[in-house]
Amino acid sequence: MNPITVVALGPGSPDLLTLGAMRALKAAPRVLARTARHAVLDWLKAEGLRFGSLDSLYRESADFDAFTEAAVGRLLALAEEGPLCYTVADPSADETVRLLIARAPDAVTVLPGVPLAAPMAAASGVCQPLTMSGAVGLVVHNAQFPLCVTELNSRALAGEVKLKLLQKYGEGARLLFFPPGEEPRRQGLDILLEDLDRQPAYDHTAGLVIFPLPLLSRTRFDAEDLLAIMRSLRAPDGCPWDRKQTHQSLARYLVEEANEAAGELLEGNWDGAAEELGDVFLQLAFHAVVGEQYATFGWEDMLAAICLKLIRRHPHVFGDLMLGTAEEVLVNWDRIKEAEKKAGGLSGEVDAIPRSLAPLTRAEKIQKVAGKAGLDWEGALDALQKVPEEAAELHEALHGEGAAEEELGDLLFSCVNVARLMGVSADQALQNAVDKFASRLKWIENAVISDKKSLNLLTSKEIGVYWERSKAVSLDRASKTQINGRNAHE
Repeated sequence: MNPITVVALGPGSPDLLTLGAMRALKAAPRVLARTARHAVLDWLKAEGLRFGSLDSLYRESADFDAFTEAAVGRLLALAEEGPLCYTVADPSADETVRLLIARAPDAVTVLPGVPLAAPMAAASGVCQPLTMSGAVGLVVHNAQFPLCVTELNSRALAGEVKLKLLQKYGEGARLLFFPPGEEPRRQGLDILLEDLDRQPAYDHTAGLVIFPLPLLSRTRFDAEDLLAIMRSLRAPDGCPWDRKQTHQSLARYLVEEANEAAGELLEGNWDGAAEELGDVFLQLAFHAVVGEQYATFGWEDMLAAICLKLIRRHPHVFGDLMLGTAEEVLVNWDRIKEAEKKAGGLSGEVDAIPRSLAPLTRAEKIQKVAGKAGLDWEGALDALQKVPEEAAELHEALHGEGAAEEELGDLLFSCVNVARLMGVSADQALQNAVDKFASRLKWIENAVISDKKSLNLLTSKEIGVYWERSKAVSLDRASKTQINGRNAHE
C-alpha cells in the first residue's frame, strides 16, 4: 500500500495553516478532503490546489459510523493506486483518522497542526490545565479543570452536551460560547450553562469553554472535591476533631457506616442508600488523607490495589479464559484467591481474614478456611449437636464454674457453624431475628395503648400474654403471605 499523509488544516483560518501542511499539500499527487467545507481549502483552491472530497459519501451514509467505515474504505482503496494526502481539521479529534491508523498503521503518517480548540482556549485566557473534546461522543469525567468542547454543530447536539455538563459542572456554571466563525482570534459570549442550547446559531466551527465553579459554590461534586474538603478539615486551621483522627481511631466508623449502608440497600431505600454510601465514601477519603500525612497509603494506592485485583481476578474479561456462568466465575475467583494465599499456607489464609470484620462474618470465613483443610463437620445436623454441649458449658459458667464470656463465644461460634453448613448467613439470620423481635415489640406497645393500659404498669405475666398474642399475629401474617404467594403462583 502507498503512503497516506494526514494533513491538519486547523480551526479554519488560513493564518493557522502550518508551513509543513502547505508544503505537503502542494507536493502531493492526490489530495482528498474529508469535507470541502473549510476556509483553508477555499484559500488553497484560489492558490491553484486541486482536491476531491468525501462530502457525497457523507450524504449517502445512514449515520456517522457508516460514513466513517465508508470513508476509510475509500481512502485505503485510493492508497492502492498511489500516494495520497488526506485533509481533516484536527487529526487528534477525527474518528476517520483513528480508524485509518488502526486499519493501516504502517501506511499512515500524521502531520499535526493547530488544534480546533486552540483559538477558543486562547480567547478564554485560561492559565491552568485545559481538557478538550469534540461535542459528538463527549464524555465528562470530572469538573476539576476548564473544558473546551469543539464542533458544536447543532442545537440538538448543544442540548445533549448541556445535559452531560450539568451532571459534572452543575447548575450555575458559566461558560464562553463561541458562535460560528473561522477567524484566528475568536470572541466568546459569557453565558450560563443552562443557556447553551438557546443560542442563535451553531455549526462545526462553534464551541465553548466551561469553567469549574469554586468549591463552596458547587452543587455537583466528585472524588477530588471530597479529598479537597478532607484536606481542608485536616489542615492546621481546619477542624480539631478531624485533625485528631488516625487510621486506628477511624476503623470502627468504617464498619458502622458500611453496616448502615447495607441496611438501606436491603430495604430498597435508594435515597437513604445514596446518603449512607456517601458516608462510606467519606471514610475512604478520610483514610486516604490521613495516609498522605502519615505516609502509610494514599488514594492512588487504594485504587491501584483494587484495580489490579479486579483485573487479576477477572481473566475471563481481561484475558483469554472462557467462563459462561456466574457459578463458574465464583469457582474461578476462589481458585485465584487460594493461589494468591497458597504461599502462606493455612496460617496465611487465616491471617488474611481481617479482625475488623463483623464477628459473625469473620467466624464464617475462618470456618470455611478450616473446612478446606478438612477440619469441618459432615453437615448442619452434626454441627447442631455441638450447640447444646456449648450451651451446657455456658450454664455451668454462669453458676461460677468457668469464664462465662468465653463459653458464650463458643456457643455463638457453634451457631455460626450450623448456619454456614445450612447455607445460611448467620449475620442475616440474626438480622431477621432482630427485625422479628422489634416488630413484636412495636405490636405489643400498640396493643397495650389500644387496651388503654400502661406498659410500665403491667406485670411480667401480663406482658407474657401480650407476647404470645404478638407471636400468634406474626404466624397469621406468615400464613397469609404463603397462601397469597401460592395463589399468585397458581
